[in-house]
Parts: sequence; structure tokens; C-alpha cells
Amino acid sequence: MNRLLALAAAAALSLPGLARAATFNIDGAHSTVGFKVRHLVVSTVSGKFGKFSGTIDFDAAKPEALKIDATIDATSIDTGNADRDGHLKSPDFFNVEQFPTLTFKSKKAVKKGGKLKVTGDLTLHGVTKEVVLDVAGLGKQVTDPWGNTKIGAEGTTVIDRQDFKLNWSNKTKTGEAVVSDKVTIVLEIEANLAN
Repeated sequence: MNRLLALAAAAALSLPGLARAATFNIDGAHSTVGFKVRHLVVSTVSGKFGKFSGTIDFDAAKPEALKIDATIDATSIDTGNADRDGHLKSPDFFNVEQFPTLTFKSKKAVKKGGKLKVTGDLTLHGVTKEVVLDVAGLGKQVTDPWGNTKIGAEGTTVIDRQDFKLNWSNKTKTGEAVVSDKVTIVLEIEANLAN
């Protein structure tokens, strides 16, 4: 009887689509960590970080047990303009010599409709604040042509840069902010099942 139960359990675990808790490594080659911010009130400037890493612990049967731990290289900031990137790396903004990394560590996840609200600690410019990521698309697993198991997700949140002491400010002649305090973070993530 015990042998029969063990065989049944093994068969159930091997069924396609049956999720189990697993750790996935963020695939930097197929992911984007980006941001958008209003400039001079009339346009939006986008940028991204070219170097980052992290893990996602995920079980499709228990999505609220999700755990995310990610590190971003602040020196890899890229807005497509070398002068602007240099300014962003300076003490006016990220001060990358003193604060070379950003980190995010999740604390809880709550399912809301087809999405997850993921609360975690974002550390930026030496300041740690709690933020909430709206995460969509997480759950489906696929196997690529080389046999790698992958998951993907999209995440967004809006932060106030002043909360993280990114205080540089300038005004136009009519009093509008050159750079908005509100920054939208946009994540497009693909991750590989860890061996």
C-alpha cells in the first residue's frame, strides 16, 4: 500500500503543468530594468540599467509565497546620452562612487485579480524605502529549444526620487521642474530555472 502511494505521488509530481516551488535566476540577456521620467513637463525620457542580477522563488500553486531578491549596478545606467548619464552618475543623482548598487528584496505578495502586489524594500542612494510592484504575467512556465525552463513577468511601480535623497532640481523660466520627482520603474523580466 505504501509503495502504491509513493508511486502515485511520483506520477502526480511528474504531470505536466503541476507547479512546484522553484528558484529562477534573472536572465540579464533577455530582461530589461528601465525607468521613465518627465522632462521639462513636455516629454518623457527613458533609461535602463545594463547590469543586474537576482533570483525569483516562485510556486504557481502558491503565488503569494513569491520571493524576489535583486541587485542592480548603478554604474550601468544608460539613457542614450553620455553627458546625461554622467550627470546621473554624479553626486547630484545616484552618486555611484559612494552607492554603486541598488537592491530590491520582497517582503510579501498579495494576489489581486490576475496580478500580484509585491511589497519590498528598495535601497537606492543609500536610502531604503518600502515600495509596491504591480507584477503581471508571472506563472506560465515554458521550455526553450535548449531544454531550459523559463518564466517571465512584467512589473511597474512609481517612486518619488526625493524620498531617496535624489534632490537635484532646476526650474524653467516659467517655474516648471526640469526633471519630475515622480519616476516610473518598468521591469520586463525573463528568468531561468536554477540547476
